[in-house]
This record gives sequence, structure tokens and C-alpha cells, in this order.
Amino acid sequence: MTYRPLGRTGVQVSPLTLGAMMFGPWGNDDRADATRIIHRALDAGINVVDTADVYSGGVSEEIVGKAIASRRDEVFLATKFFMPMSDEPNHGGGSRLWIMRAVEDSLRRLGTDHIDLYQVHRPSSGTDVEETLGALTDLVRQGKVRYIGSSSYSAGQIVEAQWTSRDRGLERFVTEQPPYSILVRGIEQDVLPTVQRHGMGTFCYSPLSGGWLSGRWRKGAAGAPTSAARPSARFDMSPPANQRKLDLVEDLALLADEAGMSLIDLALAFVINHPGLTSAIVGPRTMEQLESYLPATEITLTADVLDRIDEIVAPGVTVNPDDDSYGAHELTAASRRR
Repeated sequence: MTYRPLGRTGVQVSPLTLGAMMFGPWGNDDRADATRIIHRALDAGINVVDTADVYSGGVSEEIVGKAIASRRDEVFLATKFFMPMSDEPNHGGGSRLWIMRAVEDSLRRLGTDHIDLYQVHRPSSGTDVEETLGALTDLVRQGKVRYIGSSSYSAGQIVEAQWTSRDRGLERFVTEQPPYSILVRGIEQDVLPTVQRHGMGTFCYSPLSGGWLSGRWRKGAAGAPTSAARPSARFDMSPPANQRKLDLVEDLALLADEAGMSLIDLALAFVINHPGLTSAIVGPRTMEQLESYLPATEITLTADVLDRIDEIVAPGVTVNPDDDSYGAHELTAASRRR
């Protein structure tokens, strides 16, 4: 496996990242099986494991921590905070109050004395980014965190955070984690160019668009997702946008077949070959799924295949806006109307 620089940090990471969202009650609750999957990923050369405190209410972090305990030095360990961990006030968000508690909880569950990459799971409209960056800077200086990153930030929010770090002498986000796939290409317009300009690394999530590009959801064979982590509305086949996705998946499956590869190979190779993308996060629930992802690291798509993909889904286009993670606050009625 060929490793890549993580922005301008000097860290080398694999083109695939093992996402741990499916480990625990949200997906695969067999801890022994999840451990085998993690070890297989490490044996295959994947050196980044990404999780979050909210995944299965902390169980994912516990599974990851125990699985990598004897191989900690092989792993660039990433986790995230922000999502509410209970109904109690101040048990989520980007405040200093919550960050200082959340990191201790994650360190305990992960069984480690430091987190390599600590990421804000979502931007917070109600918290000054300087407060979030200030708390994260203290964690870096205390040695509890090595690097910090953001997730699902818009281009404007990325720039604001970078400028705040520069002007206030704070640690800067060295990574961004956006959604990206052939069906969700919105970040090509501004997020990817922005992270490239700022020398950041990019870990993308949902490179198979939540399973749409795995070959599972096809015309005449649509079904509901098997994980509580996936909103069922995203797999409701009645909206026109999802009907359009079914048509596009058929076209992409045909293209993959003509190119002599699986639809999964096509989808993952498309993502990890983008010059602004460092690593694609894959979240297997089973060993079979993990094995189906690994060949993509050795595939380079030809210009002809890339041109065909652009004809099927134009650059910068997200087929169903519900698949994006941006604008949730800005587009609410309360934010738009007087």
C-alpha cells in the first residue's frame, strides 16, 4: 500500500482509513469479530482508524481501544467529539467545558494516553470557534492530542478557523472530514480547493454514499438499511432524487463492468485518486465488506473512465441535497426569515 502525506504535517497515512462506526450496537455487536476486522485492516496496511465518542454511545471507542492495544504504535488513531452524549445540558458541542470532559472520556474508552487526531464532528453556530480552538490547543500542549481537525465544515468555516488560529496563535485544524462520493460531489466546488490552499489533509466519509455505490441498492432490489446509524429517509426510494440515484447507479455499474472492475472498486478509486483527497473512510460491518474494499488501493482510473463518470454525474454536483452535511443551520426558516 502506498502511503500519502497528511497535508503538511509530515505524517504518512494509508489511502483507505478504517472507519469504526459499524462496531458496536449500531452495526456489528460481536466484539471478537470487530477485533478480527480491525486486525485484518492493519495487516493489509491500513494505518488510520477513525471513530467517534457518539458511535454506539462510546462502545465503538471501547472496541477500537482494546483491538489496537498491542499495536498502538502502528495506528494513527482518530476520534471525534461534538454530538450529544446524553440529554443533559453541556454534554455535547464545541465548548471548552465539554471538550475537556469529552477528551478524558475518549482517552479512557480508547485505553490510550493520547489521541493522534481529535476532530470536531460538526461546526457549532452557537460557539465561537476561538473557544473551541483554544481548548484544543491546550490539549495539544498537554500532550493528550497530537493534531486537531474538523468535520463537515463549509469552505467559509474552514477559512475562519484557519485565520483564527493564525491571528490568535492557536493550533490549527490540519484535516477536514467531508462527505464525498461519485453521487455527492459538492465539495469539489469549494471545500476541496480550500483545504488544498491551506495545506490540510482530507479524510472523506461515505465514499460509497452510504451503500448506494456498493451494489446493494439497485432497481428492483431496494431495501432498508441494516444499521441504526443510517437514517431510513436516506433510503426511501419514492423521492425523485433517490429515483434519479437508482438510475445513475445502473449507469455506473455498467461503466464499472466495461472497465473490468466492481462498482465498489470504481467508487473508491474515484475518491482516493482525487488530488485533494488524502484518505477515504470505509466502515465495514463484516470481514467480507472489508475485503471488497482493499483492491481499490491498487487501481488508477483512466482519463476515459473519469470522463465517463463526469458525464454521468457532473463535477461539483450532489444528486440528492439531503446527502450533504452543510447548511443545516443556515437554511432553517428561523435563519432565513424575519
